[in-house]
Amino acid sequence: MRLTTLRRFELDTRPIHPETRRALDRRWEELPEHAKTPGQLLGRSAVGCEGTHGVFPKCNLTCSPCYHSADANKVRIDGEHTVDNVTRQMDYLRAVRGPRAHAQLIGGEVSLLSAEDHARSLLAMRAVGREPMSMTHGDFDYDYLLDVVLDDDGKPRFDKVSFAAHFDSLMRGRRGAVRPRNEAELNPFRERFARMFVDLKRDHGVDSYLAHNMTVTPSNVAEVEQVTRDVLDMPFDMMSFQPAAFIGDDRRWREDFGEVTIDAVWERIEAGAGQKLPWQATQFGDPRCNRSTVGVRVEKTFAPVLDPDDPKDIAARDRFLSHFGGMIFGGIPRHVLAVKVVRALAAHPGDIPPLIGLMSRVVRRAGGARKVVKAARRGKVSFKTFVIHNFMDAEQVAPAWKLMEEGVVADDPLLRETQERLGACMYAMAHPDDGRLVPACVQHSVLDPKENEELRRILPLPTVRPGATVTARPSGLTPVRETGTRTIV
Repeated sequence: MRLTTLRRFELDTRPIHPETRRALDRRWEELPEHAKTPGQLLGRSAVGCEGTHGVFPKCNLTCSPCYHSADANKVRIDGEHTVDNVTRQMDYLRAVRGPRAHAQLIGGEVSLLSAEDHARSLLAMRAVGREPMSMTHGDFDYDYLLDVVLDDDGKPRFDKVSFAAHFDSLMRGRRGAVRPRNEAELNPFRERFARMFVDLKRDHGVDSYLAHNMTVTPSNVAEVEQVTRDVLDMPFDMMSFQPAAFIGDDRRWREDFGEVTIDAVWERIEAGAGQKLPWQATQFGDPRCNRSTVGVRVEKTFAPVLDPDDPKDIAARDRFLSHFGGMIFGGIPRHVLAVKVVRALAAHPGDIPPLIGLMSRVVRRAGGARKVVKAARRGKVSFKTFVIHNFMDAEQVAPAWKLMEEGVVADDPLLRETQERLGACMYAMAHPDDGRLVPACVQHSVLDPKENEELRRILPLPTVRPGATVTARPSGLTPVRETGTRTIV
């Protein structure tokens, strides 16, 4: 028994777990050649992000555009179906993509799940080493959040939770902002959402990671600058923008989405941040799909971790990816993580001076040590991430994917570009029944419509007889129930 324990401890404290190494090597091998760049993170630092599908497609807001198929809102929310399918999908991802990854609990609106089923889904994801993020429109109350995070005895089920809240003026039906006229009208709702997690930390000691998502179309692209400026002063850790694409319910397509480019959106984000936001030092998949930068915000200054024009930064990046890429830091007991770090540095002691140099340059970019210390004392230091996810139109994705499944490289330049981007996709969804991982654009463009047709059959909406009304507790703890003289059939 003692020998087994020691072997387990030795394995757990290895800088890079052998299963992680195999999954990374496999992911790198699968990448198309154009994506195998020195700054590529897929296959070197991470396998990529993951997401659920077909687990709760229904939503109670209407958005234009909406990436879900026309049948999504005709499927009943069913907690047992959700938990069972989340578990199956995550088990498959654990088997083929290693012991650790970030995964999104995504479908329609996650807060339509009962709080208990929401929590069970997160626990199922954590049980197989996934770091879950709940995707929401943010229109729920603090009581619901508490019901998710706390058990029946009022004790935290989690030491940390992650939520991504989508706020933009293209959404209809939010309580208090049914038809917002502009993005500024949503700022009180953004602040209220983020404040719930500040209160959660104060009241129960539970940490959080918050992302702010915004769909961008010609009608609100001019407001990206002000949204960036406003949200930067709120306790969000990530700001993510998604230029709209022709995916999902074509009844919700109102504009020419092609007018909004990834470059145009990034320029407006930079204008809102008040400075350049260099992103070229790292690559997550294909740069035509994803663009991001991570840094420290000190007062109003954003200091990127990596400056692509600084050779010393690039050298430090290369050292980290070569020696520490794939090292897992999240969800690990502190004593185990401490041993992992010591073992990693002991194996590569020459990396210590370059890493110290990188940290000193970040501090210098932030305004110097004195400014950082003073700002930290006032709570004005935070890590921020800026992201763009640029999805593709279903019109190109469907034929490009069909050819890829047939092993054919497209002759058409646009379809070939689509194939390249799909091959380098950083966001996968699992289909354990047929042993496939598919890119998110394929899921939404090709698979969702058929999947939701089947879900309508197995999870039909309840039929309410005349004279009855359907109600549910705001917290979602109790199932949907009927009041009145007749019954649901």
